[in-house]
Amino acid sequence: MNDTPENPITKGHELATNSEEDLPLIIKNKAEPTPPDAKPSLTWRLFRKLRFLPLVMVFAVTFGFIGLYFQPPGLKILMNILDVEPGGGTKSPIAIPVNPRPALNETGKLPKLRSRNIVGLGKLLPEGDIRTVASPFGAGDARIEQLHVEEGDKVVAGDKLASLDNEQNIKASIENAEATIAARRAILNQIRSSVLASQDETRALLQRAKSALQNSQLEFERADKLFKRGFTTRSILDQKRSARDQAQREVERLTATLTRFLSNTIDEQPDVVVAARNVDAAISDLNRAKSDLSKSLVRAPISGTVLQIHARPGERSDGKGILSIGNIDKMTAEVEIYQTEIGAVVLGTPVELSAEALSRQLHGTVTKIGLEVGTQTLVDSSPAANTDARVVTVTVALDDASSEAAKRYTNLQILARIKVPAK
Repeated sequence: MNDTPENPITKGHELATNSEEDLPLIIKNKAEPTPPDAKPSLTWRLFRKLRFLPLVMVFAVTFGFIGLYFQPPGLKILMNILDVEPGGGTKSPIAIPVNPRPALNETGKLPKLRSRNIVGLGKLLPEGDIRTVASPFGAGDARIEQLHVEEGDKVVAGDKLASLDNEQNIKASIENAEATIAARRAILNQIRSSVLASQDETRALLQRAKSALQNSQLEFERADKLFKRGFTTRSILDQKRSARDQAQREVERLTATLTRFLSNTIDEQPDVVVAARNVDAAISDLNRAKSDLSKSLVRAPISGTVLQIHARPGERSDGKGILSIGNIDKMTAEVEIYQTEIGAVVLGTPVELSAEALSRQLHGTVTKIGLEVGTQTLVDSSPAANTDARVVTVTVALDDASSEAAKRYTNLQILARIKVPAK
């Protein structure tokens, strides 16, 4: 037994002696166990966790491709639940062309295409739209004095709807114009009588002037004979000649005056013409005053029903007008269709209209398609609704039953579905 104490450095190892060198050699005992608190390295741990990942990916890709290509029943059920198209190389491919060629039916003909709906927002309106009745042009700041209708009353074109407070002033202007006409007509008659009297007076004066001319001519001839015989002087002869010439000029003047009177009718005489024009001016003033009377009355422009009254007695007509009229016996709808879909809409296309306020669906046909693309004016209540879309307005005429059901809902927003054949 070796009494040499153990070296702690060589504890657990065997000591060997090299034959060539007398140095101790430490040999590790291979059977010595790893200490329990030792941990494997990080690389080794990652390798242990990820060593099957490439194999999993290969299997996933392989079975995914097989599943999409052959479509097992479970995958088909899942696609039906998710409402997606199946695909691959099966009879129902995933990649469907944008405009697929329809398959021929058993008779060798193309199958009948199903119709589709073009949806748009619209509103109910009376036929011919709503007419807003305002005060007549030129009424100024006149206020409403009396209303002759109430909401819901039926009126005919030309019926009196309201009276304004400027009626009394206009009636006074009419009376003044009528009095002016009467005075000027009296002046006209007076001038006519004066012209006729002047004609008669001129005739009388002409006859007298002719008689005076004849006497003056005889006096001159007598004086001329006496002068030639030497029984009178030249001065007396000159006096007789001067009196004869003066009578001749008077006859000529009166003849010209009478000719002027007789060349025209009584209504063509200058004084009569001036007086007649004054009468015409007074009549024009009367007509203007009577036309102003229409500025005190508000009449119905069309036949229809009074929908709403905007101003009451004592109030002025503002931008809203006095009242609104519409022919609700025949209702229509104005529908805004997106510009990308308007090409599919044609005249006569059937339309279905619905709204929460209506107890039934309304029906009609397209009667007018707008010619201008504008900005959308009707929007859905959804916060995500498009408020800047480009639309074309389409007019829909409702049938009789739908018009009767919609006549109480003017301007009601509706949802329209235009049925057009699929292309």
